[in-house]
Amino acid sequence: MTAVESRPAGVLETSDTSSGHRPFGARVKAFVALTKPRVIELLLMTTVPVMFLAAEGVPDLWLVLATCVGGYLSAGGAAAFNMYYDRDIDALMDRTAQRPLVTGMVSPRECLVFASALTVGSTAWFWVLVNPLSAMLSLGALVFYVVVYTMWLKRRTSQNIVWGGIAGCMPVFIGWSAVTDSVSWASLILFLVIFFWTPPHYWPLSMKVKDDYERAGVPMLPVIAGNKAVARQIVLYSWAMVGVSLLLWPLGYTGWFYPVVAAVLGGMWLKEAHALHARAKAEVTGAKLREMRLFHWSITYVSLLFVAIAVDPFLR
Repeated sequence: MTAVESRPAGVLETSDTSSGHRPFGARVKAFVALTKPRVIELLLMTTVPVMFLAAEGVPDLWLVLATCVGGYLSAGGAAAFNMYYDRDIDALMDRTAQRPLVTGMVSPRECLVFASALTVGSTAWFWVLVNPLSAMLSLGALVFYVVVYTMWLKRRTSQNIVWGGIAGCMPVFIGWSAVTDSVSWASLILFLVIFFWTPPHYWPLSMKVKDDYERAGVPMLPVIAGNKAVARQIVLYSWAMVGVSLLLWPLGYTGWFYPVVAAVLGGMWLKEAHALHARAKAEVTGAKLREMRLFHWSITYVSLLFVAIAVDPFLR
């Protein structure tokens, strides 16, 4: 266990750019950037297919739209809180040096108000237009990401992304509950798929930018353990992920199509994970380590896997 100063540096409180130097268009883009839209795209990619599985076909499309809008608002609020709290370390890392609070395009106070408004708005949206269970799951995911991951785990333990990733697993529960007003074993299995997917998805990126994290004092696993240990963990989590992904079929939640796709995609994933492990064991470094191959493949994997979840009900 390790820790760094958890209170955002006060110097950034006075770094606001005056309103005359913050054009309206740039300000709008900055507030959109606070919501981390590329991350939210991935979260919605795991929400909508689950709704098709829960409905065993096409769900109410207005419900899908309401769930997506609510999910965007909620995840955007969590991301904005994250940027507010992490603005000190964001200023130290090349990967995050252009975030709105670091550049001064958005002030800390504006960010905090924006994040709070998205939180209240998303919870009310889910409660009124979807159902109270989805509203509580959404709010729980937001609080977990902000308080447990951002404010506690991220700066204190190399297992931060493992347990902090639970927040990113919640969209499958939200998608299922939006349709059924309940949760099920199917949604729990998919929750575990994303749980085991998150570390081997994020650790390759952490390997690539570990100098950034080391400079900021964030104890990501590659900073603490080195490439060989990280690659070994990636392999272990990868096998767990592929194994769990195949459970939907024997438990009767899918037909033949999903397990075939899951097996093929899982085999391709394991090939990449073991190849990265082999390169790390051989002490390959730099560009030849090719750790980002697995990072990019991980996004393709989860996208295609959840497309298969959405398609499967139509092929039974």
